[in-house]
Amino acid sequence: MQTTHYNKPGLFYILSTLMPWSFWFLAAYISHLHEGYENQASIIAFLGLLFPALVVFAMTYQDQSIVNDIKKRLLFSKTVKAKFIIIGCILMPCSILLAQAISILFGYSTAQFQLSGQFSFSSGVFPVWFMLVVAPILEELAWHSYGTDCLRNRFNLFHTSMFFAFYWGIWHFPLSFINGYYHSNLAEDGIIYSINFAVSLIPFVIIMNWIYYKTGRNILITIIFHITAGLFNEMFQTHPMSKVIQTGLLLILCAYLLLSEKEFFFNKKVKR
Repeated sequence: MQTTHYNKPGLFYILSTLMPWSFWFLAAYISHLHEGYENQASIIAFLGLLFPALVVFAMTYQDQSIVNDIKKRLLFSKTVKAKFIIIGCILMPCSILLAQAISILFGYSTAQFQLSGQFSFSSGVFPVWFMLVVAPILEELAWHSYGTDCLRNRFNLFHTSMFFAFYWGIWHFPLSFINGYYHSNLAEDGIIYSINFAVSLIPFVIIMNWIYYKTGRNILITIIFHITAGLFNEMFQTHPMSKVIQTGLLLILCAYLLLSEKEFFFNKKVKR
């Protein structure tokens, strides 16, 4: 199927922003009202998280060709090269472990390699591990079922990735006001860590989209890539500065990919 069927980027991105933001700003307000309101706030926030995937469903359920295309891309086909599946599974875990090792050279603790007994944020009524798995699934069912392809129809892969990384950073903005949430804690830890989160989205999106198109627009691999990024950043006693180092490592990898595969990233025509 041609990706030209994915042709309503304005409608998709407007709805995928306005509806989650409405729920998240409401959740932020409730989370600061009174101690004990975190559960109610988390339920409202979760409803906001659902909306981009619901937008895709509402926009596509009557178009059987798009529905069939999305279903096909939810599983690995025989044509998907194993090396890209492996990269999608291990790249983010390996990058954070390497970043931690480098941080030791700058005086940070070796205790970072110990498994963490607790998470760095809370998610109200939902267990954190549940959100670390479910949130990436829900997001990628929107971003890589429709959101990326509708941009790719108009731009080359580099500009598609840059646009989405910028959008994704803004999309997360209201979460920084929800008491106890990851993005809120980042803001409290220091401006450098909030900036790092925004910057880290650039290499994250570029690499994820590289894998996405190398696997024939496979949605499952983006889900795996996204889940491993969150889980392994919470699995160990990682110092926040190690995440800054990880961003640097991923930026170096991005530079290599962009230089070695210029046509893939800068040619308007979709390459696989």
